Amino acid sequence: MITLSSAGPRSLVVTEARLRSGTVVDVHCAGGAVAALVPTGTLPVPPDAELVQAAGGLVTEPLVDAHLHLDKVRTLPLIGDAALQAYTADGMADSARGIDLARAVKQHYRLDTLLPSIRQALADGERHGVLHVLAFADVDTAAGLTGVQAVLAAREEFRGRVDISVVAFPQDGVLRDPGAAGLVEEAMAAGADVVGGIPWIEAGASDQEAHVKWACALAARLGRRVAMLTDDAPDPAYDTTRMLAEAMRRHGLEGRGVACHARALGHYDEHRQIALLDLARDVGLGLVSDPHTGSVALPVERALERGVAVALGQDDIEDAYYPFGRHNLLEVAFLAAHLLDMRSAPQLEVLVDLVTTSAARVLGLSGYGLREGGPADLLVHHAARTVDLLARHEPPRVVVRGGRVLS
Repeated sequence: MITLSSAGPRSLVVTEARLRSGTVVDVHCAGGAVAALVPTGTLPVPPDAELVQAAGGLVTEPLVDAHLHLDKVRTLPLIGDAALQAYTADGMADSARGIDLARAVKQHYRLDTLLPSIRQALADGERHGVLHVLAFADVDTAAGLTGVQAVLAAREEFRGRVDISVVAFPQDGVLRDPGAAGLVEEAMAAGADVVGGIPWIEAGASDQEAHVKWACALAARLGRRVAMLTDDAPDPAYDTTRMLAEAMRRHGLEGRGVACHARALGHYDEHRQIALLDLARDVGLGLVSDPHTGSVALPVERALERGVAVALGQDDIEDAYYPFGRHNLLEVAFLAAHLLDMRSAPQLEVLVDLVTTSAARVLGLSGYGLREGGPADLLVHHAARTVDLLARHEPPRVVVRGGRVLS
């Protein structure tokens, strides 16, 4: 298991670090914070400092995974690919049936079977520089609380290395699955951080509205954030992203909501699409796209143009919805470059934003960012250019958390 280096040096200096702007600096870290970002050689290296030589390689903020079903990682061998075929076939037209078929995997849910794969996914992410994760864990009458208990246990094991925000997620709905709502409340009392939801899976607009109202009311009562999977099919009849944005406003949740997938938005007419994106911007609803796990995606660039915070997410790792995944957000961004047709130099910079700074906005991470006075959390990469960073999507040479090297 990856561990922190032993305490010893009181400070750390990264020399010849190339910022994405092209400026080459030395990054001086002390007391867990960035003390100075100065041109290389401006300040002497303290004699007791730990020295990391970037040698002109890019230095960035740590990566942020804004959507990962952590309890499901590497469960595909337990269920076969019938759910995967249904979820992805015919332009995702039958994605709801895929979710119903995937329910069968929960008969295998036990702490001792889930935890090893969860640990491995987090360790893989840590090696790739993923230090912030919004982790969805199923809470329903099929899974009970086992999935969320496993993710909560892993959160404690990785505390201080990887920040894991746990979403109590009623995968099968709350009206379709009587009893799930109560289990979500139990999960929140047990330590989950975020109220989850999946309103589009409910039968009809009135049930979808009821699902959204329930989740937002619960989040407001508990003083928590809300994160939902909305409109995960290319059908313009779906409207649950709008429902969520409006419910956030009614319940005083401005700036505390996340909508993942929202694929139907790409099939709205232009007027409706812009109106919804402007609403999302105004209420602080962040959007997360996972274009590699399905054949359609929300309109990422238009959302950014309208001022909406947008992120990319790993979403799935070898489960009933996606057979691949290494918890490597640079790999996700590389895939998104092709799937979203974002390959110009400015667009490549945006893709890196979608797994760093913009993703941090989506999750409401306070204090995030590579700057003087900010946390001494950073990645030292082999690549000196953004195009190479994405093309190679290899693990960083060095991962620094709180001013200490993860080794």
